Amino acid sequence: MLIAEPLQIAIEELSKLPGIGRKTAQRLALHVLKSDINNVNNLLNSLKDLKEKIKFCKDCFNISTDDLCDICKSVKRDRTVICVVEEASDVIAIEKTNEYNGLYHVLGGVLSPLSGTDPESLKIKELFDRLEKEKINEIILALNPDTEGEATSLFLAKRIKPLGINVTRIARGLPIGGDLEFADEATIGRAVINRS
Repeated sequence: MLIAEPLQIAIEELSKLPGIGRKTAQRLALHVLKSDINNVNNLLNSLKDLKEKIKFCKDCFNISTDDLCDICKSVKRDRTVICVVEEASDVIAIEKTNEYNGLYHVLGGVLSPLSGTDPESLKIKELFDRLEKEKINEIILALNPDTEGEATSLFLAKRIKPLGINVTRIARGLPIGGDLEFADEATIGRAVINRS
């Protein structure tokens, strides 16, 4: 079936986005096609601003519009605790809980020898630079509980402990509303070990 070239190009470009398959890309492209030109221009301008105005915080590598993000600038944050996360999206997820009041450090990924991601590819050196300059009492490792996240957490913990800084991990276990009989053994085991 022949599709008009501009529509075909839009579908191809949208399908390059993570989590967007060809059918969803087609629906999005058709929605944009049907939308008012002002709505389309607002979308285009917001995407342009995203690329031109957003940068990474020079201290924690979170997303920011300034050299320092709002979290690093805040005088209300506990400056003795750093939560280490994989990506800026993890900062957003933790901040939504309103349960954490410390600082962050975004690694920009996790160790993955198969993908060629080694310690030099991540913001690990910058984390240790911060640990030398700032008075940090605790590092919270909040990396995903997959193979790469576990390996990265072990790597960091082994290097941080000799500095006399307390290293903790976020708890893992059953989600609220989850059903025990459908959980896997590893998740149930972690829930039992990390019980409170």
